[in-house]
Formats: sequence, structure tokens, C-alpha cells
Amino acid sequence: MQEPGLQFIESVRNFCERRPEWIKIKDEETDYSYGKIPVKRSLDEHIRLGVINLDKPPGPTSHEVVAWIKRMFNLKRAGHGGTLERR
Repeated sequence: MQEPGLQFIESVRNFCERRPEWIKIKDEETDYSYGKIPVKRSLDEHIRLGVINLDKPPGPTSHEVVAWIKRMFNLKRAGHGGTLERR
């Protein structure tokens, strides 16, 4: 059985239907005090530390959408990168 990190990479490869060749240079132990692989994160960690990819509908402003997200997930801080407006 593969270790969890490699299982995650394999699931991404299968989802993307890409089969790049991976070259393993050396084995290293991961210090989990610096983080976790995504499949080991709790839902709370995904919400607190993650990114929401949002296709904003016409009407509400970017500021309004950020306020909704903060309220929905009970967040103190949230923001957006770039514009959420369609052209």
C-alpha cells in the first residue's frame, strides 16, 4: 500500500487524466509540524486555511460576496484576490 502523500498525488493524476512520469530522488521523512497532506486535513482546517474558487454571479459586489463567505463560515478574516467581476 502506498503512503498517504503518494495516494493523494495518484488521485490527482487520475482526476486530471494525466500520466507524467515521476522520478523519486530520495526518501525523506516529513515533519508534520509544518503541515499535512490535504487528505489528512480536517474540514475545519480546509475552511480556515483554504481557498474558495468562486464564479461570482452578476449583481452582488466582490465586497458583498466576501462578507457572505465570512458570515457563512464564521471567519474573522477573508478576502479576494483580483477582481470577481465578469467582463
